[in-house]
Amino acid sequence: MPSFDVVSQVNLQEVDNAVNQAVKEIATRYDFRGSKSQITFEKEKGEIALIADDDFKAKAVIDIVQSKIVKRGVDIRALDVGKIEPGAGGLVKCLIKLKQGIAQEVAKEMIAAVKKLNLKVQAQIQEDQLRVSGKNRDDLQSVIAHLRGGSYGLPLQFINFRE
Repeated sequence: MPSFDVVSQVNLQEVDNAVNQAVKEIATRYDFRGSKSQITFEKEKGEIALIADDDFKAKAVIDIVQSKIVKRGVDIRALDVGKIEPGAGGLVKCLIKLKQGIAQEVAKEMIAAVKKLNLKVQAQIQEDQLRVSGKNRDDLQSVIAHLRGGSYGLPLQFINFRE
């Protein structure tokens, strides 16, 4: 029976490359000369930590990171930008988390959307992904088209399409 998996994954290597490019840009930009702005990326946690001198520079650093990430082909919806908070020494900090996997609430919402299509397919949650299976390949392709058109707040990839 044909099936496919719906996942939300971020290429961590591309994010790492984008962060490195952003660090280089901050080091060479004139408006950041003498600034204590820093960007660190923790792959294990899936977090990008930003430190800047003030709110204005923090917003500029966030903008630089986002533009570099988009240029590297990573969907901007995969980023969860936190609030800019005061830190030690008069600096401000911000935490950007990467969204990996599909949350249970979003997966349930996606299953409800698939059921509303009235196609002969079954959808089930498997940890942080969704598996859709059915007898007809055309039904599965219409489910993919419908899920692509939906707004779930995260980038979706469709993998493991099996006959």
